[in-house]
Formats: sequence, structure tokens, C-alpha cells
Amino acid sequence: MQRDMADITPSTQFLSVPGGSIAYDVRGEGPLVVMLPGMGDLRATYRFLAPRVAAAGYRVATADLRGHGESSASFASYGDVETASDLTALLDHLDSPAIVVGNSMAAGAGVIAAAERPELITALVLVGPFVRKPQASAGQRVLLRVLMGGPWATAMWNAYLPTLYRGRKPEDFQEYRGRIKAAMRRPGHAKAFRRTTRTDHEPAERVLGSVRAPALVVMGREDPDFKDPEAEAGWIGTTLGGEVAMIDDAGHYPQAQQPVTTGKAVLDFLRRVHPVG
Repeated sequence: MQRDMADITPSTQFLSVPGGSIAYDVRGEGPLVVMLPGMGDLRATYRFLAPRVAAAGYRVATADLRGHGESSASFASYGDVETASDLTALLDHLDSPAIVVGNSMAAGAGVIAAAERPELITALVLVGPFVRKPQASAGQRVLLRVLMGGPWATAMWNAYLPTLYRGRKPEDFQEYRGRIKAAMRRPGHAKAFRRTTRTDHEPAERVLGSVRAPALVVMGREDPDFKDPEAEAGWIGTTLGGEVAMIDDAGHYPQAQQPVTTGKAVLDFLRRVHPVG
């Protein structure tokens, strides 16, 4: 079922969870697909992919992480486990199991949710996924925390962000970069971001072997967050018994950098695991 993307308008809503609220949009009708961004990003990272998926006959929800975008920055803690909790709360609220698309740390959250609440997760699409301890050295991890750990974090992230878009950048990249910077200037959000940088991916790694949901790993061939992106994607795919799609000319955000190629890979997978009429 193909719908005119121009006719699909998202509706912004807020879900109350312990400690604050999570902002999300819903568009389209059909099987539910929930898309979550990574650390330091906005749900609008799916601004190109979400309309394509909705137009293909799916109901698509995109949500901001806690302490990011329009979500509250009043939470006591932030990270993969907390994001998994917010994800399952959203699925319970929407009263539907879903295919979960998670970028970066949200991929780890999706894995945790799929292990803990398998009845809620129809399938996983893991984009540039952090689902285990990063390959970077201890020194590199400490340096990142120092760079992102002080009042200068917003400026440092804004300067660092272009390096994560290795390969083709979206045409609206500078505008989008400004939106991220503006969101971080909201009261409490810079502090929430700094606390999010301390997230631990080991909880996701511990449960990888227990995940039974079908999985697709989407990785940019030039993703600078991984020493060998193809090897990391292959390891995750093998561990989950899933599929792998490598996206050319893309870094950590293939959903925004190469939305046509990424969209085709994601929709091909969705149609296999949950076809629409």
C-alpha cells in the first residue's frame, strides 16, 4: 500500500513516564514502527526515512530520547537501560507491538527491550548500533567524556558532529545542526546530554544472545565510530542471526545521509517480517 507522503502529517504528543515526559510523533496507519535517535540527536534524524515508511503502509512513531529535543530533562538518570524503559512504556501506551528502529545507543536500548519484553518487539532495525562496549581505547573514552563532560559540551558536540557524517551530508545539514544546538540550549538539556555520554552498552551486550526478534543491522561503510564498520555489523548480525545492509557513502547516520538506499533496505526488511496489505 503506497500513500502520498505529502498527505502524511505527524502529530506531536507527550508521554508521561516516571521522572518526566517523552516527546513523540505519530504518522500513517498500519503495523507500528517506532524510531529512536542516538545520543545528542533529535527524532528529526528520521525526517527523510519516516515519511517513506509511513507512505509504504506503516504507522510510524518517532520519539526524542529523555533529555533531548522536546522531551523532559528532569530525569534522575540517562542511558541505554533508561531508554529501553521509555521505549517499552511508549509501546504499552500505543498498545501495539512494534518493529523498533534504533540508531547508535538507541539500538542498544532496542536490544534490551527485545530481551526483556519480547512480546512488544516484532523485529529490530539497528542503525550504526552500539550494542557492546566500544572498541575505542580507555584513553579515547576518557577523552570523549572530558570533551563532552563540562559546560562546553554543547559547543564541542556541535563541532564534533560533522565528523560523524563522514560521506555524503544531507542538503539541510547546517540547518539541522543548528536545530540540535538550539535543542541543547533548552533548560537542563546540556546537563542531560553530558550525563547521557556516560551510558554503558554492556547491558545490551549481556542480553544479545537471548534476543529472538528478527534483526536487520544497517551500517554506514564510513561510520567513524567503529574501527571496522563492516566487521562490527557482521558480528552483530551473526550474533543476532540477522541480516546486514552496508550503506555506501555514509557515516553514523545513514538514515539521513542516504535515505533512499537506507529506506529501500529497511522497507525490504519490513515487508518480509510484517507485510502490509
